[in-house]
Amino acid sequence: MKYFTKEVKIALTAIAAVILLFIGINFLKGINIFESSNTFYVKFKNISGLTVSNAVYANGYPVGIVRSIAYDYHRSEGAVVGIELDDEMRVPAGTRAELDPQLMGGVNMNLVLGPNPTVNLSPGDTLSGGMHEGALSKMESMIPAVVSIMPKLDSIMSNLNTLTSDSALLLTLRNTAELTAQLKETSVRLNAMMQGDVPRITQRLHVVGANMEKLTGNLAAVDVNATMRKVDATLDGVQQFSVRLNTVVDQFDQKLNSTDNTLGLFLNDRSVYDNLSGTLRHADSLMIDLKAHPKRYVHFSVFGKKDK
Repeated sequence: MKYFTKEVKIALTAIAAVILLFIGINFLKGINIFESSNTFYVKFKNISGLTVSNAVYANGYPVGIVRSIAYDYHRSEGAVVGIELDDEMRVPAGTRAELDPQLMGGVNMNLVLGPNPTVNLSPGDTLSGGMHEGALSKMESMIPAVVSIMPKLDSIMSNLNTLTSDSALLLTLRNTAELTAQLKETSVRLNAMMQGDVPRITQRLHVVGANMEKLTGNLAAVDVNATMRKVDATLDGVQQFSVRLNTVVDQFDQKLNSTDNTLGLFLNDRSVYDNLSGTLRHADSLMIDLKAHPKRYVHFSVFGKKDK
């Protein structure tokens, strides 16, 4: 017990305190010194605020931490970041690291695993790194375009203010509201017609369709050839009748123009016309004289005829 003097105890206590302090500091940094890990290195041209003890993610799951960051002062090609990954983590060939700046500050490192899981990198190998093309980077690339659009937006807003203050717009909106009300009323009437008149019309159309179907069936049952033969026979009869009628008309015309018959003589003889005209004149004068002197031709007596 003489070896555990007061000085030795103080030294052991100091060593234990240093060890505990080292373990506590690493624990606060997220480093578990009691777990075995594999170290890999990643080259970045810009680490964008990455710090030691930042978590390293693979498919959204934390698989390690950032152990060290060293800037390449000789070639000025960026920084080399040392990362410690879990001992069970396998890194396929072709894996690269991406830095994803967060909206509230800080940077996450994500491992984009390679396509071939059968070929893995060995601890100590170097990966390529870069920035993740996320929403923030896209917003940064959009800033110049937004800046160039701002003057146009001012002119657009002024035009909108002018347009909204125009009384014609209010009148148009009022007319639109009236048109909407009229369309609503028309829609109500149309719905009523669709519910009332259209079913009745549809029913009548069904009846008409049934009648047309019956008519089509009857027409299909008709012997068209026989009907056409009858029609042809009728047309032949009509043609023969027309020929006969033409013959009769020709004969009648010949009789009228000929003088070997009574009607022809009557129509073609001038003396017959003159005699008839004279007879009519004598009859006319006789009627006039009869009206003027009726006693010459008719005698009436109550007591009988007197002897002359």
